[in-house]
Amino acid sequence: MIPSKSVLIPVLGGLLLPYLGFVAFLWWTMHLPPEQFGRTMANMPGPVVFLLAPFETLWTEARAGALRVGDPAPDFELDKLDKSGRIRLSDLTSRQPVVLIFGSYT
Repeated sequence: MIPSKSVLIPVLGGLLLPYLGFVAFLWWTMHLPPEQFGRTMANMPGPVVFLLAPFETLWTEARAGALRVGDPAPDFELDKLDKSGRIRLSDLTSRQPVVLIFGSYT
């Protein structure tokens, strides 16, 4: 027996609204700093997020950034490896070219 339209439409609407709210929350969370995003994702129920939401599409859009080829790198500050202080990218680039490598080859 197929449910009638008068039952099916409210049920689908009742499911669609929370789903869209969840996807909107996920999109908003992805635009937060990585530490806050990580804390939020740590509380998500396992693979449910990846199965229900268009996670990869949202992630790609959220982390795309606005830099284009030829734009100067944004200035940032990091701890030194020996924890003796902090260093800014602009302190290094004023003296010599800098190569940043993100990732591991091990």
